[in-house]
Amino acid sequence: MPRFEDIRLLRATYLRGPSIWTYRPALEVWLALGELEHHPSNKVPGFNERLTAWLPDLVEHHCGVGERGGFIERLREGTWMGHVLEHVIIELLNLSGLPAKFGQTRETSVSGTYRMVFRCPEEAVARAALAQGHALIMAAINGEAFDLKGAVQAIKTTIDDNYLGPSTACIVDAAQERRIPQVRLNDGNLVQLGYGAAQRRIWTAETDQTSAIAEGIAQDKDLTKRLLAAAGVPVPEGQIVASADEAWEAAQDIGLPVTVKPSDGNHARGVTLELYKEKNIRAAFPLAEKEGSEVIVERFIEGTEHRLLVVGGKVVAACRGEQVFVTGDGQRTLKALVDELNRDPRRGVEEEYPLELLDLNLPNIQLELARQEVAADTVPAAGRKVLLQRNGNMAIDCTDELHPDVAYHAELAVRVVGLDIAGLDMILKDIAQPMRAQGGAILEVNAGPGLLMHLKPSSGSPRPVGQAIVEHLFPGSGEKGSHAGRIPIIGVAGTRGTAFIARLVGWLLQLSGKLTGIASSEGMFIAGRQTQKTDTAHWAGAHRLLTNRLAEAAVIQTTARSILDEGLAYDRCQVGIVTDMDGWEQLADHDVRGPEQMPRVLRTQIDVVLDGGAGVLNADIPAVAELAELCDGEVLLYALSADNAALTQHRAQPEARAVFVHGDQICLATGAKERVLGRLAALHPADGSPPDTAALLAAIAGAWALGIAPDLIAAGIKTFEYQH
Repeated sequence: MPRFEDIRLLRATYLRGPSIWTYRPALEVWLALGELEHHPSNKVPGFNERLTAWLPDLVEHHCGVGERGGFIERLREGTWMGHVLEHVIIELLNLSGLPAKFGQTRETSVSGTYRMVFRCPEEAVARAALAQGHALIMAAINGEAFDLKGAVQAIKTTIDDNYLGPSTACIVDAAQERRIPQVRLNDGNLVQLGYGAAQRRIWTAETDQTSAIAEGIAQDKDLTKRLLAAAGVPVPEGQIVASADEAWEAAQDIGLPVTVKPSDGNHARGVTLELYKEKNIRAAFPLAEKEGSEVIVERFIEGTEHRLLVVGGKVVAACRGEQVFVTGDGQRTLKALVDELNRDPRRGVEEEYPLELLDLNLPNIQLELARQEVAADTVPAAGRKVLLQRNGNMAIDCTDELHPDVAYHAELAVRVVGLDIAGLDMILKDIAQPMRAQGGAILEVNAGPGLLMHLKPSSGSPRPVGQAIVEHLFPGSGEKGSHAGRIPIIGVAGTRGTAFIARLVGWLLQLSGKLTGIASSEGMFIAGRQTQKTDTAHWAGAHRLLTNRLAEAAVIQTTARSILDEGLAYDRCQVGIVTDMDGWEQLADHDVRGPEQMPRVLRTQIDVVLDGGAGVLNADIPAVAELAELCDGEVLLYALSADNAALTQHRAQPEARAVFVHGDQICLATGAKERVLGRLAALHPADGSPPDTAALLAAIAGAWALGIAPDLIAAGIKTFEYQH
């Protein structure tokens, strides 16, 4: 059959925040079907069969039908290829381990051109999925071969390269469950939870409360042991040594067997356990020396390695290690036995795997094998167990077995070091028994501990360690109605006087006692001081403001173009103000062809109002006033006349608030009750600049919605200097 020309991808725009499509980040793709506009899915021979053979789980896509098999039904009936591409991308993301559901495809005013969008939290991953999905659908259309496994692996690689590590991700996910906003601050694992002055920062399992001094102490294992011993915490006797000769001398002084390890290493690298012989102790010294600045020889403690996680002074999880053995069968070599062990689905090279792959060439394993006088090509006798690793295999949850005495010593040790979050390595025969009675000891106290062992144990229950850390950072954030991590955010959308509105609301907030930041078309302001003169009424400007730790409140001016180009920089706001529906003439590149399309754009500002917040709407413009039904919070209307029909209907509700001009006075109304704020002629900024009356009303309504007292509003307007 003749080959169809490729679907053309005209442009792809990553929307970083709430947009006309969804509350979450998404990739919007403009595509032209070309000749495929006349060939829906049921008109391309063999297409549906090839597609469903490659992606059988498309049957799970409900699509608009609303039930399992819905999308398959649409394929058979005939649907356009832009819609099919949307579902192909979503399924590729699912196969790559990234659950995806949301997508939409809409035809534009140009025949054959569509806007297709799908949700994805990382731009690089979204673009990789788009590229692979595009290649797959064209191969299915034209009956060509396609490497599905390679496509999925390419997306997985992009996920691994760009996503947060599992420890950071579990904290971020826990914060999201509590509706605490998140801002990724770099390409790694530095994440801001919350906005402005209410924010906290995490970097893997370290927080902005983690003491640098405490972290330095934890890195120095000899110093840590001395401090713990002074506080009565059981630790193994040990000595710092500078050479293999000193290591052997120290071992004889301490008493065999001993452990040799680096003084400041991590992840069990360079640690060799239960050494009896001089040659093994000497061989262990360079392994430890390579992993740290000094080497410690310490008394070997009999028992099993345990890892306890302490958050905010309390043990929240515990797991037990397991030694790694292979059992000979008299036929296969040690290497073959290890290769079989590495096929365990828990083992892998990525961070998502709780256990690492075993490499017989690693020095620690080589030393362990030498002690047993075996090598990779040895064929162990049937039933013979060969020990490969003694430590670093934390995989068995034992939190429910924890004895109070063990918990006490763990919590005491962390307090002595001074960490807010710590992982403790302990040697215990039985975690359910008191510590001293069994001769147990704490080996190390670690800052920034890995959390994967508690999230994905090989046996036992996963532990909600992310929730524990978020609760530590934001106490009470799990309670209903909590606004943890949030500052008052006021969004101002439209074209009429919006810069003035933003500046005046910011000034009134500042007078009310909150250090306020403003991002507007006239620049950025912090506490009344202009810090940037260029236009900041866009995503990047708002983002800079929301990451500023000084800001106790933020006023952010937004345009329709910014919403279409980037999305909002914040997930929710306390007050959303919409002034008008103007400006559609400049948005033809977004297929906005008339004023009737503007409500779909500017509703975004009202869609994000918190249920305890308020939407402020211009009742003199019917399309703006009609957005009231979309607001989850309270609605305040403003109008130039008390006789406005929408205002009158609104005030029929006893608690409904409104701001309007009555004669020569500005009035605040709650239902039928009215209060005069002042004469319009008297409510002028201190610099004498004549305000636009509608803009002044919008600012007054926004400030009133924030709970600012009317008297302060009136006084604040008179002292406000708009010119700068």
